[in-house]
This record gives sequence, C-alpha cells and structure tokens, in this order.
Amino acid sequence: MATDLIELFQAHVGRTQGELNRQLQELEGEDTDYRIKRGLAHILRSGFSTFEIVSPLEPQDLRRRVFSLSAQGAPSPQAVTATLERLSQQLSQELEREVAASEIRQGLYADLQENRVLTEFETPSPDALIHRYNLSQVQGIFYKASHIALNLHRNDPGEYKLMFRYLKLFRLMTYIEGDADTGFTITIDGPASLFKTSTRYGLDMAKVLPALLHVTRWSLVTTLHRRDRYSGELKQHHYTLDSDCGLVSHYPPGKPYDSLIEESFANRWPQKTPWQLEREVDLVPIPGSVMIPDFRLVHPDGRDYLLEIVGYWRPEYLRKKFAQVRKSDRPNLILAISERLNLDKAGVNLADTPAKIVWFKEKLQPQAVLKLLEPEIPS
Repeated sequence: MATDLIELFQAHVGRTQGELNRQLQELEGEDTDYRIKRGLAHILRSGFSTFEIVSPLEPQDLRRRVFSLSAQGAPSPQAVTATLERLSQQLSQELEREVAASEIRQGLYADLQENRVLTEFETPSPDALIHRYNLSQVQGIFYKASHIALNLHRNDPGEYKLMFRYLKLFRLMTYIEGDADTGFTITIDGPASLFKTSTRYGLDMAKVLPALLHVTRWSLVTTLHRRDRYSGELKQHHYTLDSDCGLVSHYPPGKPYDSLIEESFANRWPQKTPWQLEREVDLVPIPGSVMIPDFRLVHPDGRDYLLEIVGYWRPEYLRKKFAQVRKSDRPNLILAISERLNLDKAGVNLADTPAKIVWFKEKLQPQAVLKLLEPEIPS
C-alpha cells in the first residue's frame, strides 16, 4: 500500500494537486482500509511534497489584466482567444521570455488549492512512510493532554541535552527535576491545562515525541481529558508509553532546528558590539533540577552572562520558573521577561530574584540587553 502511494506521487510531479487527489480517491476505492490509505497519503502530501503556484504573474494580477483586456470587446470564443494572444505578446516582452497563451490560461486560477502544482517530491522508502504513519497515530493522542509526566532514566548526557533543546525549541511549559547521574523527571503541561485549549500548543506538544525517541531509556504517562460522545461528560484517561514502543523518529539526531522566537533576536544581534552571542549553552545544574538558558553572552575581557527568555505562560509555570532562578543563585543570569505576563497573579516577586531583568513587548531587542550590560550604550 505504501509503495503504491509513493509511486502515485512520483508519477504526478509536474501535475496539479486536483489531479493527484482524484487519483488518490480512485486508489482508495471502496476498501474498508481507506482510512489507512488516506493517512499515508496525508503524510506524503504534507511531509514530502512541495506544491507551488505556477503562473507567469501573480494569479490575482493576471486575472485583472485578462478581464481588463476582455472588457474592451464583445464577448465571444474568438475574443477570448484574441485576448489571451494579446496578453501573451505583452508578457513575453515584459518578462523577456516566451509566454504562451496556454500558460496564461493555466495561471489564471493557479492560486486555488487544487490547481497548485506538485513541483518536488522527496521520495521516502515504504518503511520510512509506515514509521511516520505509526508515529503520527500516537502524536494525535497528545492533542487532548492536560499534562505529561516523563521519566528520562539514566542515559548518555548528550541525549538529555538534545531532548532539552527540543523542549525549548517548541516553547513548552516544562518543569524539570533530577540530575544527569540519576535521570530526570519532566512535567509538561498540555493544551487541556490552559485557560483556553490551544490546538497549536497541542501540535507543539506532539512534536516532542520524535525528539524523545532519541533518548535510550524513558517512560511517560499522559493524562487526557476527552468528552464522552454519548453523555457529553468530560472524562479523564491515562496513556502510557516507554522506550520499548518500537516507534522510529524522523528528527535528526544532531542539533535541532533554531527556534523561530529566538532566531529574530539572534539575527538582529549587532556585529560591532564586543559582546559575542552564543547559542550553544551547557546545562546549568541547580538543586533538584536543571536550567537550559537560551543564550550566552561573552565579552573579550572574560565577563559572561546567561540569557533566559521568559515568554507568556500560565501562573503555575511562572512560579516554578522563578523558583528555579532563585535556586540557581547565578549572579550572571539575565531574564528577558514579556510585558504580557501577569507576575502579580502568579505570585512572583522580582525583588528576591538574583538576576538582571530586561522587559520586552512583542520582540526582544538586542539593544535593550546591551544597555543592561553596558549602561553607557545609547538606546
């Protein structure tokens, strides 16, 4: 089944998504296993395929020009052909390449989903596709999770570091206890624990599972809140999983992707300042837990600071986060705190926090951090 679907996608490179979807429906037929075929096709479509708008101009602009030319004459089949030919000549001159009338006809509504063209297909092996399918079935369970209790048993320290980086990458509400010698207990608050359930947060939570598979020994218990389809009553369930589950990760075993939230800060970091911005930061052990700062700031004179960005989380998480900061007793720690946070509601008192504080609104500006380090720097 996986092989047939992969071959079907390969055969449709250069053709529209609508054509592909019609062939997929024919392949499904009336078999009772259509859900599996549909799931495998969804993974191929979303994870391995690139669909693009193919048009000589932006379709909206192309439509405007076609309709404008058409309005100059009486409607007829011959007039339509003449309009396309005239626009073909105009675009050929403007774009300095041959633009056929058929390209214009195809491009008129190329922005519709079914008209987008499959331009690239990264062919997976059938086994790799099935592994992704199995993994996605489990990931869907986490969408309704209120929290996950995760035990990382004693493992290679590099595995912990990679796992913690992924946790920071997805900006999950996480509390970590333990140490590298005995292992860590990680509690992750799920989308069902938020004041308003967030599908996006549920997706981010599900992304953790492929990262977890790079850890050798682990186990987890997930608490789920699901509404009974008959009574409508909200019921609590539990789901367990461990490192013997047989699932296979598709994440790279090395350095994870850069966080989009932190990337904008790093990209705006000025080149002329003597302070060097480093992303590779070691774990900072604190009593009963560990911290993973977002950045390290290093000066040629030997000074260095750790920068931790505190975004917009719920009160319980904030209390745990600032308790960690107090336990760390690090005089070289900088907290960049979002002004959206209601610290009073969370019961957080910054007066007893042993860290430098910088506030930010939508984005953390590098100049605000530099001004904290070197007060003489103009804003």
